[in-house]
This record gives sequence, C-alpha cells and structure tokens, in this order.
Amino acid sequence: MRRRDFLSRVALGGTALGGAAIVAAPRLGGQVVTPPTGDAAPAQGTTSNLFDMNQEAAKTVRRPAKPGAVPSMTDEVRDALEHDIRCQCGCTLDVYTCRTTDFSCQVSPAMHRDVMSLVAGGHSAQEILDAFVQTYGERALMSPKREGFNWAGYLVPSVALAAGAAGLVVVIRGMQRRTAAIAAERRGDSLLNPATPEEHARLQAAIRRDD
Repeated sequence: MRRRDFLSRVALGGTALGGAAIVAAPRLGGQVVTPPTGDAAPAQGTTSNLFDMNQEAAKTVRRPAKPGAVPSMTDEVRDALEHDIRCQCGCTLDVYTCRTTDFSCQVSPAMHRDVMSLVAGGHSAQEILDAFVQTYGERALMSPKREGFNWAGYLVPSVALAAGAAGLVVVIRGMQRRTAAIAAERRGDSLLNPATPEEHARLQAAIRRDD
C-alpha cells in the first residue's frame, strides 16, 4: 500500500470518528443533565426539624387598635414576650426561637406578625398573651397560667422532688443506725468475752521478751 493511500484512509477514519462523536455528544449531554428519578429535589416546605410540622396551624390573632394607639413596647421587650408564646407548628419552640432558627417554618413568622400588629395597636403584654390564648387555647403559652388545674403542673414536680429527698434522708439515716448498731455489738462482744488465761500468758511472755 502506498503511503498516499494509507494517509487517505487514516483521514477518512478520523472524519468518521469525529462525526460519531458529534452525534453521540447530545445523547451523552442529555444523560448528564437529566438527573435520575431518585435524586429529585425534596418537596417544598420540608424541614430538618425533629417533629412533624403543621405549616397550616397559624390562625389570625388581631385586635382593633386602641384609640390614639402607640406601640406598647420596644422591639427588645416584644422579642422577650415572644419567648412566652409557643409556636403552633409542632416544633415545641417559642415563637422567637422558631422564627430565628428554623427558616422553613411558616407559622412562627405569621404569629410574629400578629404580635407586631397587637404591639402597634397599643395592647399590653398581658393583653397580647390573652389574645393568643383566646385564639389557640392554653397551648399558646410556653407555661400554663397558674390557676385551677394548671397548678398541678407546677406543684406535682416540686412535691415529687421533696418526697424523693425525704425518702433519701430516711434511707441514709437507717443505714447510719444499722452501722452504729453493728459497731456497738462488736464493742459489746469484746467486753463480754475477755481474753483467756492462755492468751494473757502469751501476751506477758511477749512483753518480757521485748524487755
């Protein structure tokens, strides 16, 4: 085979390979761009929170503004108040903590807007808490009001702690009494059972040897 024929065939082969690469490129590109079904993006509204979240739990808590109303508190006091209001999404956090740490929650921002509206309307902290309780019930509060049956939530843990402490004291004192009784019994045995004459003789002999 002449060199000219060999080079011609190589050139033709390279052209064919190049054309095949051009045809295959879109297919390969399509495979790279199209993600597998299992890697689909998570549904909107999911969260890393450990609890199931109800993003539709927010209710409107608005009251008419008082005549000539001015904001009833500063932003700092308002934020402190939100620590007393439980977010209703199911996270068990207060409104301030939830809205500033879990940005997937839609409930705490809505409750925050209600708080700001009530503050702007001139309502006091207690009036704002009462408004949330009227809308959501006692679960709106991080701590239930100290009245009626709610007192059990405050008293039972304290009573249980006091009872446990008293029981521990009784157990310790009983152990101390048993230890003292055993020691007294041992002392009594030593007095009631003095050394025998043989033991005295051995003791005297040992003393004389030492001298």
